Amino acid sequence: MFNSKLPTLNELPTSRQLLRSSVIALAVAAALLVTVVMPAEYAIDPTGVGRVLGLTQMGEIKKTLTAEAAADAAVQPAAVPVARSPAPVQAAPQEQVATAPVAEPVAEPLPGLKADEMTVTLKPGEATEIKLEMLNKATVHYEWITDGVPVNHDTHGEPYIGPKGYYHSYSKAKQIKADKGAFTAIFDGTHGWFWRNRSNSDVTITLKTKGEYLSIKRVI
Repeated sequence: MFNSKLPTLNELPTSRQLLRSSVIALAVAAALLVTVVMPAEYAIDPTGVGRVLGLTQMGEIKKTLTAEAAADAAVQPAAVPVARSPAPVQAAPQEQVATAPVAEPVAEPLPGLKADEMTVTLKPGEATEIKLEMLNKATVHYEWITDGVPVNHDTHGEPYIGPKGYYHSYSKAKQIKADKGAFTAIFDGTHGWFWRNRSNSDVTITLKTKGEYLSIKRVI
């Protein structure tokens, strides 16, 4: 092994040199924070350099995707399976007692056909929902269209009585301008459409419905 020669006092940096090096390193770090990190991560670009380098656009996309994911998660919770009731326990046979016959309940007939047309206008970032009150196995035909601006949508239903947060989705899509079709309710409850405007301009949506439902109303 070789012994390393220790530096002399004259070869060591002075306190002034260390201070100057620390100030330079701090200045470089601050410049990188303002011109690179803040635009790329938070879309904050006080100097304008981030937009020239394309970093500010990256930060804006990140903010938009994060906000959209949070909004969709808040409005559209994950579907929860309907809990099944446990199998009834068979009681021991008892002596049969004659009772008066009980009339079977008569199923309520489906409502008559209805036809409606509704128009809503959404500002940038705004959402709305239109719901139909429908009985189980009732069918409705629908068609909706925007004035040219694409929107995100989710067609779904929620039972009158069911687990908290449970819903059934019939269809959904992002950034479309129109949709048409039909669906049949799988339970008594409210069924309809949710839209959100993710553009930078107002959008007008026109909905036409025809089928077996009790009522129609805008709930958001």
